[in-house]
Amino acid sequence: MEENKEKDIEDLFFDAKEYIDTRIEYTRLSAVEKGSKIFADLITNGAVIICFILAFLFGTFTLALYLSDVLGSHTRGFGCVAAIYLLLAIIFYFAKDKFIERYLVSLFIRKYFDKVADKDDDDEEK
Repeated sequence: MEENKEKDIEDLFFDAKEYIDTRIEYTRLSAVEKGSKIFADLITNGAVIICFILAFLFGTFTLALYLSDVLGSHTRGFGCVAAIYLLLAIIFYFAKDKFIERYLVSLFIRKYFDKVADKDDDDEEK
């Protein structure tokens, strides 16, 4: 009878150790998955931002050349584009505290929780 209890205790100990090892492996794999999602998200968002910046710069240069052609002077064309940027900078400066920061913060938080919700949905399906 005691031999049976010792085996049961040994089996229980072995099962507990196996459970702990499995949980550690699961935690490690979950961390790797989250890290890779964040890394992939950073790379794709970085590529999109670079493309937007390049499109914006080339569009600005095109607008400046077009205004230069319309106004008959490169100085006037590029000066008008500079004035447009100055006006936009002033608008952003006064609107940043009220609208822009709140919008960006809520956008980033929403994006994070959407990613977490996707992860939870994937876990529930399995």
